[in-house]
Amino acid sequence: MPHNKTPQQIWDSLLEGNQRFVGHAVERPHSTPERLIELQGGQDPVAAVLSCSDSRAPVELIFDTGFGDLFVVRTAGESLAPAVFGSIEYAVKNLNIGLIVVLGHQNCGAVGAAIDALDNAQIPTDGQRILIEKIIPSVIVSRNKGGTTAEEVEAEHAAITADQLIKRTPVIAEKLFDGKLGVVAAHYGLENGMVKAVKKYGVE
Repeated sequence: MPHNKTPQQIWDSLLEGNQRFVGHAVERPHSTPERLIELQGGQDPVAAVLSCSDSRAPVELIFDTGFGDLFVVRTAGESLAPAVFGSIEYAVKNLNIGLIVVLGHQNCGAVGAAIDALDNAQIPTDGQRILIEKIIPSVIVSRNKGGTTAEEVEAEHAAITADQLIKRTPVIAEKLFDGKLGVVAAHYGLENGMVKAVKKYGVE
């Protein structure tokens, strides 16, 4: 992916890659040992993707990209934390990316656990507690809007996470305002492999 693309062109390219993935026509670009040699001097990704750690959602495969194309940050339930904010900010400031994608997915275990914890009034006391507490607000917001399914919560959580990245990271808001950066919240379907945008800033 050339680095002179606009946020819209980058998003369109990712969607085209996803269409190839869905249509079993992947090109597997930038996947050779020669590409790795080219990247020894540094990286120049065009987009950052915050996605779930779920093993069924490998970002580079979903978008049919290769080495050096995407700066990927993964946490369970694509949850935010100081290190996540710092990582995305680094990509915006130091790597000059043109797009941020927050990618939720179907049958997300972290979202499912948050729904169960809320419905049963039982929040885990172990290390998973912090994840559950970060996702429960998204469950509540989704239900207040009439959402009744896990997929609706997953989509809402991705949208809320994208909103928080913009509101809590000044450089993202600045570049978004200047038209140099786009932000997309999206949802990946395990049953069909398709990525669909649920909220967009700076792109159509």
